[in-house]
Amino acid sequence: MNQTFLTYFHAHKRMIIAAVIVVLGAILLATASVAALSQKAQAVVATVATSTPPAPNAYANLHLLGEAAIVYDLKTGQTLYAQDADQALPLASLTKLITMYGAAGVLQDESPVTITATALAQNGDAADYGFTEGETFAFKDISRLALVASSNTAAAAIAEAAARNKGVENTQLLASAVSAAGLSDTHAENGTGLDISTSEAGAYGTARDIATLAGKLLEKAPAIAGATVAPSITIRSEEGTVHSMPNTNQNVVKVPGILLSKTGYTDLAGGNLVVVYDAGIGHPVAVVVLGSTVNGRFTDVQQLITATGAHFAGVVDQN
Repeated sequence: MNQTFLTYFHAHKRMIIAAVIVVLGAILLATASVAALSQKAQAVVATVATSTPPAPNAYANLHLLGEAAIVYDLKTGQTLYAQDADQALPLASLTKLITMYGAAGVLQDESPVTITATALAQNGDAADYGFTEGETFAFKDISRLALVASSNTAAAAIAEAAARNKGVENTQLLASAVSAAGLSDTHAENGTGLDISTSEAGAYGTARDIATLAGKLLEKAPAIAGATVAPSITIRSEEGTVHSMPNTNQNVVKVPGILLSKTGYTDLAGGNLVVVYDAGIGHPVAVVVLGSTVNGRFTDVQQLITATGAHFAGVVDQN
């Protein structure tokens, strides 16, 4: 067979070589064509990518009065918007969220909280008047008043009761609450957030930490946190005295799906506000503004809520 093949090859070698050259040429031509098509496809993709405008930034045209702000998606853990969100600033009455978080881990709903002389001395707002020394409340009631009406007297009494129950100092109770909530840049010297002096605030923290804390409080004490969205609060002491006060955030009725609200204001802090609302079914979002003005904190938060609505309107899938 080998001899036959060699004889055939020698007789037709020119034709065989020519055929091989033709085949190799066809292969090279096909390879070049594929490469050219690939380059053209890449060029088309690049053209589409550069000619397609980026999705609009829903937060691009905000004009906030606050020094720091954050929109934090509590469901996904994503930061949707941040403005100096990791800068520690005076917290004012947002500190009461720390107090309630710490107390909720120590006191039961019916645990007695008694108004002391020290607590009475923490008066600074309308919600601090009307209490008497020795007056006693169930924790579940006075905690709601402390947050809804932002009562310093109520918050101080709760911090004292919880610290006494735990066998620690007030500052230790607050430090434990900060640690348990996983707050990295927050510390509190008192349970009210009232300024200690003209240069030292009662507590400092970041917008990011407050957003986290608000979400944690909703999980740990939903009845207490949920009460903050009511237009007013009315409770009765064990002695039978009724205390009724309006919410310090009268805009709660204007925020669809609102889950939590807490205001704060001191000379050092300026206007602070945290709101948690449901941006969808079971989709809580925390909005925090620090260092704004008395009225500006409400308009700042409303701007952020509106922008967040626009943001989610342009998102197809959040899962």
